[in-house]
Amino acid sequence: MSPYTLLPRTNRGQPLIKYEPTLNCKVKYPINNYVSSEKLSKSYVNFVSQLSIAFTPSSLQEALADSKWIQAMKTKMEALEKNATWELVTLPNGKSTVGCRWVFTVKHKADGSVERYKARLVSKGYTQSFGVDYQETFAPVAKLNTVRVLLSLAANQD
Repeated sequence: MSPYTLLPRTNRGQPLIKYEPTLNCKVKYPINNYVSSEKLSKSYVNFVSQLSIAFTPSSLQEALADSKWIQAMKTKMEALEKNATWELVTLPNGKSTVGCRWVFTVKHKADGSVERYKARLVSKGYTQSFGVDYQETFAPVAKLNTVRVLLSLAANQD
């Protein structure tokens, strides 16, 4: 056999077995168009199908059309108000605000079912200018593990 001879294909003339969900969904690129489930176990096929069915909006208008995402946004706003994340102040002359936008994600359980719909309100930090309005709005955040290490060092060093 020459090194340029093609090996015979085992699926010649037969399409690959792909999972096709029966539900109509708004997913832009369904995973079943790109991934074969031929060698996956039944539980993995179910998990992958759940990932393909879940719809994540890419804009605020898409999210406002679904009550699940509206509830997720309300929950996030209530949490922000409860934690007193911001305070309302007047905008100084000559300054502009830093905008914000919603980011949506679907959190899944290990079996592929939807755990919750999560909405986050994030600032558009790329509109800030260093030295002009960067220091006033930037808030460094310490990880909990860092705080634990510092407390442990303080306790050990008296």
